[in-house]
Amino acid sequence: MTRRLTRTQGKSSFTWKRMTETTTTESVVGLTTRAIEECKSLLSSPENAGKSFRIYVEQGGCSGMQYGMVFDEKRDGDLVAEQNGFSVLVDAISAQYLRGTVVDFSDALVAGGFKISNPNAKQSCGCGKSFEA
Repeated sequence: MTRRLTRTQGKSSFTWKRMTETTTTESVVGLTTRAIEECKSLLSSPENAGKSFRIYVEQGGCSGMQYGMVFDEKRDGDLVAEQNGFSVLVDAISAQYLRGTVVDFSDALVAGGFKISNPNAKQSCGCGKSFEA
């Protein structure tokens, strides 16, 4: 069975469609307008040319799992959303923990940066960078 992933954009989130015999739609992660603008700005630097925004989870942090964000190349099995040359990558394992997550960005002097709101987190640490699944 050949799998092809395509993307449609919803209000503030990206939706991936997995094309097989039956089509299912799974909402994985959303980015606010501010987060998209910041990512596009960061991607415009020469060291990030040709890369995409990846969000993932891994073991670690004070709550057991921690978030990671990086500019990266697409890998086999990634869920991908593209909009006007801007791509968001999520690997299949991370997608299990990130469904429904919204990424925002704040340029405030205190507590600024990317903020992740994950409805699947049973508990989050005070810094917001790790969570318990």
